Amino acid sequence: MKLRLKYLSCFLVIFIALFAVMKIAFMLCNIGEHRVGISDIAAVIWHGLPLDLSTACYLTILPWLISLVSVFVGGRALGHITKIYCLIIAPVLSVIFIADIALYLFWQFKLDATIFNYIDSPKNAAASVSVWFIIIALVCIAVLTAAQLFAFRRVWQMAFALGKTKSAGFIRQIVEAFSIILAGGIMFLLIRGGVGRSTMNVGRVYFSQDQYLNHSAVNPAFSLLSSSFKTQNLDKLYRYYSRSECDSIFAQMGYSTRSVAPDTLLKTVRPNIVLIIMEGCGASFVEAVGGKAGITPNLNKLAKEGILFTNCYANSFRTDRGLVNILSGYPAFPTLSVMKMPDKASSLPSLAASLAKNDYSTSFLYGGDINFTQTKGYLLATGFGQARGYETFPLSVRHQHSWGVNDHITLDTLYNIICREEKMSRANGKNYFVSCLTLSSHEDWQVPFHKIPNDEVANSMAYLDSCIGRLVSRLKKTSAWSDMLVILVPDHGISYPRDITEANPERNHIPMLWIGGALAQPRHIEALCNNTDLVATLLGQLHINHDDFTFSRDVLSHDYTYPIAVHTFSNGITLIDSTGFTVEDLNSHDIINERGEGAHRTALSHAYLQKIIEDLAAR
Repeated sequence: MKLRLKYLSCFLVIFIALFAVMKIAFMLCNIGEHRVGISDIAAVIWHGLPLDLSTACYLTILPWLISLVSVFVGGRALGHITKIYCLIIAPVLSVIFIADIALYLFWQFKLDATIFNYIDSPKNAAASVSVWFIIIALVCIAVLTAAQLFAFRRVWQMAFALGKTKSAGFIRQIVEAFSIILAGGIMFLLIRGGVGRSTMNVGRVYFSQDQYLNHSAVNPAFSLLSSSFKTQNLDKLYRYYSRSECDSIFAQMGYSTRSVAPDTLLKTVRPNIVLIIMEGCGASFVEAVGGKAGITPNLNKLAKEGILFTNCYANSFRTDRGLVNILSGYPAFPTLSVMKMPDKASSLPSLAASLAKNDYSTSFLYGGDINFTQTKGYLLATGFGQARGYETFPLSVRHQHSWGVNDHITLDTLYNIICREEKMSRANGKNYFVSCLTLSSHEDWQVPFHKIPNDEVANSMAYLDSCIGRLVSRLKKTSAWSDMLVILVPDHGISYPRDITEANPERNHIPMLWIGGALAQPRHIEALCNNTDLVATLLGQLHINHDDFTFSRDVLSHDYTYPIAVHTFSNGITLIDSTGFTVEDLNSHDIINERGEGAHRTALSHAYLQKIIEDLAAR
């Protein structure tokens, strides 16, 4: 049994050592203008370890099977299989790691499935580099392969020895098999990344605002493998028109990155900003925007005190898309999650980055697993100085809800963070931008609150409302309130009542509410818009340029002349304008719901899809 476990351990040790050495090599070869010390290298290796362990365990699955089989079956075949496996995996890993080091200089993102776009044209790909570059790369691959095979030689010798040591006796075989299976269970947990909701992903290892350090921590073998399963050929998606025809139709939608003499909502151009993203809290729960009465009394009251956008629609149906909508002003796709595409996500503009350039500190708080759908990676890559998840909270409260920490605890923590930021702001004169995503109003709707009987969904929204009401009440009692802008906006809507589906645009109608002492006066904004428009509208109020936000519009600008809202869902799209709405199933190309003559809306929807996929493909 010791020999079998030693055999497995040797594989894991060799892989982990290889990954650590290649991280150092990656950093040294791509150091450029970056200032890197020993502590940075140590941090990269440490933070990259979870991904390295996951990758190492993936690569040890075959050896694990050999170890298990050897309990019952002997023979030299086990040694030969191990040797062949080593002879294959060593050059493959060498190619991956050397390609990652070499290509990062040009790409500035980690090796992923993008590489496959060039395999069918190696001549054109090679034309971009010199012959010496290729020769050096090939020599490095050969040297690294030889070094691995030297280390693996001891392992395949063990495999030949395993073939001679089949366990004697049925009971001993069962005990040894159980031990190997137990080791396999541990490997599975390491592959998955633990027992939480989120599985292992590239964003798990992001730890710094310096993307070079984050990229250095990423295991390129894992990045390549995971992205290969997710990749789609973006160049073939949503191609309805010629480029010129698409541009002409899209231009009719009036997307603009300008703020032309916008209405003024604020009495200060540099307020401290608190953004609360309300999980799933659609308009159907908020009476102030036409929803059911009695569910959200606090939001209804605050709607009378602040700026209420009464005709806002969520651009997507999922949180990972909704966060990108709100924080990057970037549209969602029917079948793609940009957040799960690290190279694309890191290229997006963001509200945090724009505010950071204008002397704001930036932070994000979530009571759940912030690594889920690579959220942390996206946040750090796009300008947030801090991204806190449930590890911020005591262990005793992390699993009170199926998704993490209940909202009253999270918003109490948010209050404390705001108070600390306020003290720092007064000391250093720097403004702050604090964001928070709630979670208790998410299925399975179990909350420590029982106001609305026989309706667990409405009850969970009422709980969220009570938590927000308590937070705002506490903030109003502080001196910070006078210069504060609090923005409340959902990431998406939900099907409530149950029979409302994506075919009904009202499913995606959401409230957007601005409150705080920084507001000039209360008012209602009735312009049709999306939650993607928050970024441009807010930056317009702050007199900050928002040219990078191609698909976010300042709805208070005088050139916002064609109000429109777009929503995408799983293989579907909804477009709303003043003439009505059109909902299309993109699988069948059928119009599943429509109000008013919709031929022009269908054309606009198709041009919109083509335009945004072209933008994503170019990133």
